[in-house]
Amino acid sequence: MRWTLKPKPDSNKVEVIKNALKVDEITAALLVQRGIENYDQAKLFFRPSLSDLHNPFLMKDMDIAVARIEAAFLQNENILVYGDYDVDGTTSVALMSSYLKTRTDNVATYIPDRYDEGYGISYKGIDFANDNSFSLIIALDCGVKAIDKVKYAKEKGIDFIICDHHRPGESIPNAIAVLDPKREDCNYPYKELCGCGVGFKLVQALAFKEGKTPEDLTEYLDLVATAIGADIVPITGENRVLAYFGLQVINQNPRIGIKALIAQVKKKEFTITDVVFIVAPRINAAGRMKHGNYAVTLLIEEDYALAEEYASEIETFNTDRREADKQITEEALKQIEEQKEQKRFTTVVYNETWHKGVIGIVASRLTETYYRPTLVFTKSGNMLAASARSVSGFDVYNALEGCAEYIEQFGGHKYAAGLTLKEENYQSFKNKFEAVVKDTIDANSLVPEVRVDYKIDLNQIDARLWRIIRQFAPFGPGNMTPVFMTENLLDTGYGKCVGEEDKHLRVTVTQRDTNNKFVCIGFGMGDKIDLVSNRKPFDAVYSIDENEWQGRVSLQLKLRDIKG
Repeated sequence: MRWTLKPKPDSNKVEVIKNALKVDEITAALLVQRGIENYDQAKLFFRPSLSDLHNPFLMKDMDIAVARIEAAFLQNENILVYGDYDVDGTTSVALMSSYLKTRTDNVATYIPDRYDEGYGISYKGIDFANDNSFSLIIALDCGVKAIDKVKYAKEKGIDFIICDHHRPGESIPNAIAVLDPKREDCNYPYKELCGCGVGFKLVQALAFKEGKTPEDLTEYLDLVATAIGADIVPITGENRVLAYFGLQVINQNPRIGIKALIAQVKKKEFTITDVVFIVAPRINAAGRMKHGNYAVTLLIEEDYALAEEYASEIETFNTDRREADKQITEEALKQIEEQKEQKRFTTVVYNETWHKGVIGIVASRLTETYYRPTLVFTKSGNMLAASARSVSGFDVYNALEGCAEYIEQFGGHKYAAGLTLKEENYQSFKNKFEAVVKDTIDANSLVPEVRVDYKIDLNQIDARLWRIIRQFAPFGPGNMTPVFMTENLLDTGYGKCVGEEDKHLRVTVTQRDTNNKFVCIGFGMGDKIDLVSNRKPFDAVYSIDENEWQGRVSLQLKLRDIKG
């Protein structure tokens, strides 16, 4: 693992923020690294306010979208809320349909079948709308590249409003309105909203016309925060505000469906990390193993007894998902081992029997193991479908664009994408993808990196520093948990491997010339026990964390890596 110590921030800026906030130098430096250089910026960071949200009408086509929906209300039109089957899509559909039902009874939802229809807007979905007299479809978390499908709908007299956050292609669909902050002609100040975030901006605009403010819409923010966490979008700017208040809703008064879901894991307080690793996988499991409708049904349910039944069902799907994930990962790792005759810049594996709903998770696991841009393929009808995952600093979406001649359809982000291709093009695509990555990737991107915010000594860690760091939350891309480096640490003699198969490292450390002692836990680092044994000095990178044991709470260091 590469350790990259971030450049020391400008000392004058550090001094300004240190004096303005009356904080220590470490805190001031961490803030300057995050672009916070004066009191007003610090206030926005530490005390987010819903009044900080941008005017939704700054988004291109927002006024047109609102006018069309209001016309649908007046004319009693049937509105179909359409969204993708992942967390961002299902939360978007739950949010939009919940709000619209406060204005009209003529609302239904549609989630495409992952296996029958695939990603995004489908002809089958449009036919469903046509057969059931829907004249307006609001598509969320998809649609910005659905040029042919929007045209098909128009021929049937169905209008589309698209709320998306993916990168558009060369042309924009001929919809009534296309809300996407990543449109080149959209001047919306914040570009990193997730699909549910774009949906919330549309709800905010509709509510504004009713005389409502964002404070009147907090009941929807548990959904938005869940989508922000699951979609791994930057937790900066507007996303930070939405996540901050959304977490408050999750922890204090979540909607019935989320309440039933989190009741099963018996956890006191949820962070964004908990949303990513506990809530999101369960919501995702519905679309992966069965159908995304199960997730939407849970998220819009208002009867707690029914919500408990749905949450229990989803828990079963999640258990099945874990088993499939484990089996496929083992098979994929074996396949890679058998291919090790040459050095490759990519990992591409295929098995026609692999569960399509799990290949994205498997791609993430393979990326963690081999640290290469990764594609996991399976059979999907008469085509091959793949999930792509990338490594830090490498744009896999651009790499796929370089292989477009072999691809039938693709979409996604810098670090995660999906695609389909004809089986006869698999080997040609695989060779081309390897060549494109080899020609464009920085060699450093093939070695995992841990970015270190600040180098400190153990005696600089205390309860006050921890209290302030906690207020940096919610953490995520653009505002990651601060990572520190400390040199010349010594095991006090209690270092050992713990957990199943001695997988983890637990060590109590001190530092020369200090009296401070901290327990460190290194998950998956049991094989590094020799680096700390016999009081050999070592360096560590870590984040500060809190450990609760038998009612006692103490600070601990969560190791990222160690070096002798």
